[in-house]
Amino acid sequence: MATSSEFHVIVIGSGPAGCTAALYLSRANLKPLVLEGMQPGGQLTITTEVENYPGFPEGILGPKLMDLMRQQAERFGAVFRMEQVESVNFRQHPFTVVTDRQTYTVPAVIIGSGASAMQIGLPSEKALQGFGVSYCATCDGFFFKEKEIVVVGGGDSAMEEATFLTKFAKKVTVIHRREELRASKIMQDRAKNNPKIEFVFNTVVEEVLGSKDGGVTGLKIRNLQTGAVSEMKTQGLFVAIGHTPNTKPYAGQIEMDDKGYIIQPHKHSTVTNIQGVFACGDVVDHIYRQAITAAGSGCQAALDAERWLTHERITERWGLPAGEEERIDA
Repeated sequence: MATSSEFHVIVIGSGPAGCTAALYLSRANLKPLVLEGMQPGGQLTITTEVENYPGFPEGILGPKLMDLMRQQAERFGAVFRMEQVESVNFRQHPFTVVTDRQTYTVPAVIIGSGASAMQIGLPSEKALQGFGVSYCATCDGFFFKEKEIVVVGGGDSAMEEATFLTKFAKKVTVIHRREELRASKIMQDRAKNNPKIEFVFNTVVEEVLGSKDGGVTGLKIRNLQTGAVSEMKTQGLFVAIGHTPNTKPYAGQIEMDDKGYIIQPHKHSTVTNIQGVFACGDVVDHIYRQAITAAGSGCQAALDAERWLTHERITERWGLPAGEEERIDA
């Protein structure tokens, strides 16, 4: 397998965090390589209309927004490659990043590989993503004004999503596979006391009905106690059964919490437990999970990486003559 040492920073992930980091790094002449992974552009590529990203008063399609971010970073010299990270070695410097195509040695790494929304796993669910099936109430709730929608899940996230959606929807039905919710009592009480929210327990979704042209029209559901299968009319499905951070290749080297999110030990810094390795976006954020917050943290990671590289004079040793670095915030 070929080995390359031509880049100063490797950015893992090409969502809003990764693209923003690449933009700032490339403007600083730090020669970033963006490894796009399995889902180039991140979760926004499965989102249709994005109306809450600043600068687009009429809204913009998720894939289009990510294409523009990529073009902007490429304009300043960022290199994008559709490669999947298989393993890393952060135990010695320079770091080693192994992809499905080649091996890289690099002085700094920014991890922006995001998190993946957990799915039910239905073919019909996948087919209607962005056409009535959503994984983010904050992102898509506005499109369901005065509609009847379903939330699948029983944890805090599901209760939070259901409660938020009542701001727009006429009715929200929570479907949960067990007899009791897993959410905290305060979140359960908040949802149960909301007159717009109803609950269906001991039930799973077996099929999402509808089409890309007409959107979601209903669900085929099965009662786990009786085995009875029935159809439920709905105009939207929000799946809220959790997210999985895409951090598996770094396990055992980067400190993570019990859910796999990367821990940042220093306040107001994107540095990880390893100097020279930074993290941004949804790999560290299980609270907001928005494109704008991911982009902001991508900027922070690039600033932190540039300052670390300059302070350690690593850019000079790696082939950038002293004084040639453009200030990243200029």
